[in-house]
Amino acid sequence: MEGLQLDQLKIYEEGELNETLYRVIRDNIRFPESSLGDMKSQMAACRLAARRLDELFNRYGRDTLLAGIAQIFDETEQKCRNVVSRLPDGVYAASASIDDDGVLRGEEVPIHVKVTVEAGDMTIDLSGCSGERKAAINSRTYAGARVAYKALTGAFDPVNEGSFRALKVIIPEGNIMMARFPAPMAGWSGIVPTVVDAIVRALADAMPDRVPAGHHALLGGAVVFFGTNPKTSRRFVVQSIEGGGWGGRPFEDGASGTVSVCQGDVRNGSIEGIELKCPVVVESRNLRTDSCGAGKFRGGLGIDLQVRNLMEGRWNFEQPRRSKCPPWGLWGGTPGEPSGYFLRLPGEREFKLMTGSRIPVPIGAQVIVRTGGGGGWGDPLERAPARAQEDVVEGLVSAAAARAHYGVVLRRDTSLDEGATEQLRKRLRSARTPSTKRERGRRAQRRRSGGGS
Repeated sequence: MEGLQLDQLKIYEEGELNETLYRVIRDNIRFPESSLGDMKSQMAACRLAARRLDELFNRYGRDTLLAGIAQIFDETEQKCRNVVSRLPDGVYAASASIDDDGVLRGEEVPIHVKVTVEAGDMTIDLSGCSGERKAAINSRTYAGARVAYKALTGAFDPVNEGSFRALKVIIPEGNIMMARFPAPMAGWSGIVPTVVDAIVRALADAMPDRVPAGHHALLGGAVVFFGTNPKTSRRFVVQSIEGGGWGGRPFEDGASGTVSVCQGDVRNGSIEGIELKCPVVVESRNLRTDSCGAGKFRGGLGIDLQVRNLMEGRWNFEQPRRSKCPPWGLWGGTPGEPSGYFLRLPGEREFKLMTGSRIPVPIGAQVIVRTGGGGGWGDPLERAPARAQEDVVEGLVSAAAARAHYGVVLRRDTSLDEGATEQLRKRLRSARTPSTKRERGRRAQRRRSGGGS
């Protein structure tokens, strides 16, 4: 068993609150004041939605309203099919992995996806992903496939069931994405962003004008520190979801410090609020210089968050990592930097990479959360020199990285040396091997032609 499990029970029935179930929920959560406030807000939103639907039915009648809903579904389906119909029919595949599941250390968790496009229909097959694991990273949902499909076929349109009529998803029972009871699922959302990333990557050849490079694809570096505050005798938990870098896009750089594709509704609390309620000092929260993959459009940057304990407590350093499969670049772009937790104990000089949960940490210890950066899109030597210069001035990219990856030479005052930049770029291009040049040429041709399988 994995904690308290309540399988589809009604908190309200015929307009009446189930007081017994409400108390069961209240007595089994750490912070009932805030959590129950959230739940009451959700229930109030449901009641408002019910009233609004009643108003619509009373105003237009059942038949008219249902016909309108059906038409919305049909139009949404057709918009998505139009996108898929423009893709070359074929089978597309991609692979990714996370370093391990937190139980079997060092054993990679493989993710293999296959996408079939045929006559306006798309099939996403996740049969090649790992089997269910003993660790709590299993999932049981089609959501990952649907997120990827929706992002590529109609990212800015409202979601309804019509969005997915042209999509078939294959996930066998016992797969890590379709785990069976009693496989643990507390961290189910930890692997889903990487699955989404892999599906999108598989379609890079077919949709070169839409597919971005890889993003950090994790919860974003969840800072979890908990204990009992000696000043208030109240339990506390610091749970701050730090964003990371998204991949460079065919038209622009990736977003920085942004939560993963599966945590779009997550918001961070203020540093002042954290320090007021919890015995920690947030010493810094910065964009992580040079964490982005290089490209014509670079990846977004990860976050550097440094926290110091003001009391002894326990930290969770348990997050799926992708150091062996960092956020990939596309079309000649380089990978982004992976994420990691680092700990420095009082009296020590170096920070040590940490993994594990419920680790006791003494007063005065420092923890750094470094979230991953996004991969770069396109040849870094095609990036406008002025944009690389601006990145250095803003502290996003170091002068050394600008020179090494982009062939951009800056003077001591960070002004652009155009002549030296032109010469360095010529040398860097000429130093590329013939096979590298041929591959870049093939990539450019695929982008111009719209891709293919």
